[in-house]
Amino acid sequence: MAKNGTLPDFDAPSKGVTSPSSLAHVVLRTGNFEPMVDFYIKFLGGRIAHRNEFIAFITYDSEHHRIALISVPGTGPKQPKSSGLEHIAFTFPSLAMLLLAYRQRKQLGIEPVWSVNHGPTTSLYYKDPDGNMLETQVDNFESVDEATEFMSSKEFGENPIGTDVDAEDLIRRLREGEDEGVLKKRVEIGPRSLPDLDSM
Repeated sequence: MAKNGTLPDFDAPSKGVTSPSSLAHVVLRTGNFEPMVDFYIKFLGGRIAHRNEFIAFITYDSEHHRIALISVPGTGPKQPKSSGLEHIAFTFPSLAMLLLAYRQRKQLGIEPVWSVNHGPTTSLYYKDPDGNMLETQVDNFESVDEATEFMSSKEFGENPIGTDVDAEDLIRRLREGEDEGVLKKRVEIGPRSLPDLDSM
């Protein structure tokens, strides 16, 4: 039903497709089932919604599942140079909360492989036991329009990758009273290429 309780006109001509209301979940195939289940519960501060010997549904919020893991016989290791999903990103409401989760993961032995201020976001990247990349981020601008404007700038055109940051330094500076807005402003370093994330 449409929002007003009536059916939409299924036969109406259209120049596009109705967008989804949200991205619901990601399903990962693995040959490394138990370590992957353990990792995602810890990484997300999550819980099992349902599991059996070959599938686990994990959530961390009001959605019934956000990550599902399927153990499929014969699944080999990830091939870093093959096409496919590059990473999954999770957003935090503030820089302080992003860094709190970083410290909590660190206590569990989970450390980022890359920390960077892209401009639109400040992001910490991790790898799961299969080598899939996970991004945890905070938005650096107050609105989507501001972020989009920055992405149209000369600086972003010159360097769409970003400037590396040190999470511990950001924590130190927050504790010293620096404003999050200042810390989230990207330091411009000029052109750079994408780092070799496969080697990280």
